[in-house]
Amino acid sequence: MRSPFQKIDLLELNAPLAKQKFMEVLDNYIKSAPNSQNALDIFKGEWASMFPGSVSLAAGTVPLFEDNRVAWAIEKFNGVHSKHIVEFGPLEAGHTYMLEKHGAASIIAIEANSRAYLKCLIVKEVMELQKAHFLYGDCVEYLRTSPRKFDVCLASGILYHMANPVELISLIAKASDQVFIWTHYYDGDIIHNQPHLSPKFPAQVATEYEGFKHTLYRQEYQIALDYAGFCGGSSAFSHWLSREDILSCLKYFGLTEIQINFDQLDHANGPCFALVAMRPATSGS
Repeated sequence: MRSPFQKIDLLELNAPLAKQKFMEVLDNYIKSAPNSQNALDIFKGEWASMFPGSVSLAAGTVPLFEDNRVAWAIEKFNGVHSKHIVEFGPLEAGHTYMLEKHGAASIIAIEANSRAYLKCLIVKEVMELQKAHFLYGDCVEYLRTSPRKFDVCLASGILYHMANPVELISLIAKASDQVFIWTHYYDGDIIHNQPHLSPKFPAQVATEYEGFKHTLYRQEYQIALDYAGFCGGSSAFSHWLSREDILSCLKYFGLTEIQINFDQLDHANGPCFALVAMRPATSGS
């Protein structure tokens, strides 16, 4: 029996905990020879993107490295060869890869989600991207403080994650005269007839930004926030715009030449579409 005055060995008392933490630390190491799949497997189960057919890598299931929407936009821009591009929300750098493959002179890609940012850096190494530079931060804050102009702006899958989507459109219009947007939008008839979507939209408010009057529809992420691969906005909610307000907003801020494609009313996450918007003098079609 241990005497109450006997010195207590703290390491002995904490042995189970120390062993557990020891094993957790070792889980961060890999013992196989370096290869690209090892790097992807750091985020195993979290990837959305399917890598291009030219490489044999297992990741996600969505063909973002061979995305018809971006291919269409590049065509409408009369190509992106030698152009300087800013991309918001690159996610896993699939579209970034496409832009570089089509000859972009430079791509500044800004990602606010830390895990998505790290995945972009993995893709940069694995796919040997040379023209892309990834920045970790908020794209709205970047645009508020950066006076730089770009030839092209890509904003795919980001507008509907904004707390103030009209501000983003306003800032994008100042940064570039050629813009590609893919986004979900609010349609009350469609959304409120979908039991899995309707509860996510509890309120709406009429508002104004820089003289543009519009309606914001509050969208709450709810249980999606529990998913390790969550890639939504930086708050527990965002605001969606109607299709009409998106188009009117682009025109209000000078991007009046608009072409639309990839309309999808029955998308599982809500109606969506893609568009290319340009200032009249820069229209390439």
